[in-house]
Parts: sequence; C-alpha cells; structure tokens
Amino acid sequence: MQDQTSVLDIVKLRRDLLSWYAQSGRKLPWRENLDPYSIWVSEIMLQQTQVKTVISYYHRWLNLFPTIEALATSDLQQVLKAWEGLGYYARARNLHQAAQIIVRNYQKNVPQDLNTILKLPGIGRTTAGGILSAAFNQPVSILDGNVKRVLSRLIALPVPPKQALEKLWHLSDHLIDPDSPRDFNQALMDLGATVCTPKNPVCLLCPWQPFCQANHQGIQNQIPMTETAAPIPHKKIGVAVIYNEQGQILIDRRPAKGLLGGLWEFPGGKIEENETVEECIKREIKEEIDLEIEVNDLLMTVDHAYTHFRVTLYVYNCRYLAGEARPIECDEIRWVTIDELEQFPFPKANLKIIKALKERHSKML
Repeated sequence: MQDQTSVLDIVKLRRDLLSWYAQSGRKLPWRENLDPYSIWVSEIMLQQTQVKTVISYYHRWLNLFPTIEALATSDLQQVLKAWEGLGYYARARNLHQAAQIIVRNYQKNVPQDLNTILKLPGIGRTTAGGILSAAFNQPVSILDGNVKRVLSRLIALPVPPKQALEKLWHLSDHLIDPDSPRDFNQALMDLGATVCTPKNPVCLLCPWQPFCQANHQGIQNQIPMTETAAPIPHKKIGVAVIYNEQGQILIDRRPAKGLLGGLWEFPGGKIEENETVEECIKREIKEEIDLEIEVNDLLMTVDHAYTHFRVTLYVYNCRYLAGEARPIECDEIRWVTIDELEQFPFPKANLKIIKALKERHSKML
C-alpha cells in the first residue's frame, strides 16, 4: 500500500511493533506451545469473546479433549456441555465437525495450507491467519476487530471498516513481517487489546504513534467510524417449567442448527400480539410437544442480550395434565429431576432458571 506508507515506514513499523511486543506482549496460555490443535481451539474461542473469559474454558476444554482425535470421537452433547456459557454455540459444533474431518481426511493433523484450512467448518480468513501464523509461523495476515481498529487509526480511515475491508486486508497483508509473522500478528492483536483500545487509547505508549494519522489529526477517538445501528429487536418469550406427578421436569433439545442448536431448554415460545403469557405458554406447549398443561405461578423473569437481539423470558411453573410428549418442533424430550439438569448443556439464560429451581427446591427440603 504505497499510498499509505513508504517502504522505509513498513520496515520501521514492523521493527517498532515487534520491539514493543517483546517488552509488553501478554502472557497467554495458548502462546506457551506451538501445538496446532490447542492454537486452533484458542482462535475459535476468541471469536467474539474476551481473553479473560476464554482462559478457564480453554484449560477445561484441553483437559476434556486433549487431542483432535479425543474431540472427534466425543459425543456432541459432551462437547456442548464443555462449551456451556461461552455462547455462540455454532463454534463448538464447528470445532467438533472439523475435528472429525481432520481425523478422517488429514491424518489427525491440522492442515497447513490456507486454501485447505479455509474449507473446514468455522474457519474464516482471520481465524486461518491466526492458526497458520501462530502454529506454523506462516506469513498469513489477520483482520479481527482489534486489528481493524489499529489499522483504521493508522491511516485515519475516513469510512467505517465494513466499507473498506478490501483496503484493510491489503494493508494487513502488506504490513505483516515475513520473517516473524507469528509474533507480528500476536503483537498487532495485543496492541489493539491493550493500547489502541476502543475508547481513550493510550497513544503515548503506542509504538506506532509517530506513524498514526488519526493521532496526528487528533481524531483517534472518532476512528474507527461507526455506522448507524438499527434498533436491537426485543423478543418476549413465555417459558414453561413443567412438572409431572413424580416431580420431574420436562426439557427438550433444540434442532442441531441455529443459534443455540443442540442445546437443551425449558420449552416455550414467542408471545404473540394480544396474547397473555399464560396463553402463549399453553399454545406453545401444545404446538411444540403436544401436551396439555396448567400454567401456575411466575417463577422468575430473565433478561438476556445476544449480539443482534435481546430477550425477556417469562418463566412460569406449570403442571402436566394430559397427553404424551412428542418432539414436534425439537429433536428430543426428557423428563428429568432437578439434580439431573446439570448433566445437560443449556443456554446461558436457562442456567439462571436452573439456579432458581435448585434454590427453591433446597428451601422445600
């Protein structure tokens, strides 16, 4: 990208960033070895998730699934349970599926070729660059959220990054140090995470301050530019905790695809216009699993935010009346005790319901 930085600038940018990284880089568990599998796991976990959240999941995952073969031969429910609470569950399903492909087609080895690794489920261009550079020291660039921000400020990008992805990719390709691509990419991510932060970047500590056009113009807090966001949809859901005569609770497993695919939940659905919560729950339970129930008292209300929408769950205690449960709109149904609930992988919002049920149950004992 000759119009942005001279060849001499590129050499100095690389040298100064690597020098900063040697002194200030983060000590992270996935940087302690060059095992391609553990690096791949960390790259997937770090998609949309902060480092401090990932670390405990990363250690637990590798204890449960220490090798690609161990992951590939594990049951998907066990995999989802290990991922429980981390969110974006398609990542776990993709890891599991990709591990099976690697065992079947690539002799249990993570592919080292860019075009090949990009064919695996859940691996896009940035994740591929992260794996290939960190595990194999290949000069393959990355463009995650941190890197977009750093590069946007470096050149004072006059439009939101989404409108200039080709330009940012070209710049990332151009900047990467061919002699130290592993450290360069890690340094670039660390720079965005610790110095070139979204708000109030610490420009005085930045090795790229002398070259940063946003800093020179005093507009670092205005860049990256943002697009006007549409209002976040709010979904209101009626949820049933259904007890049978034995005191067991009904749970169902969602179809394998979709946002929370393969996870278990307490059944329910969206409250329609001009419909009470109680009416919604009765209708949904009949439509989804063909049961007649009695809706009793409100157990709790749960608010939960996803990336593109938020939900409010109105959770009611219910009593089974009649019918034989059928998985009409789910993959599986089970009656379980309160103590057995923790054996199943649930969405994060449902974990709050389980906690409330256990507290209520303990008080009744």
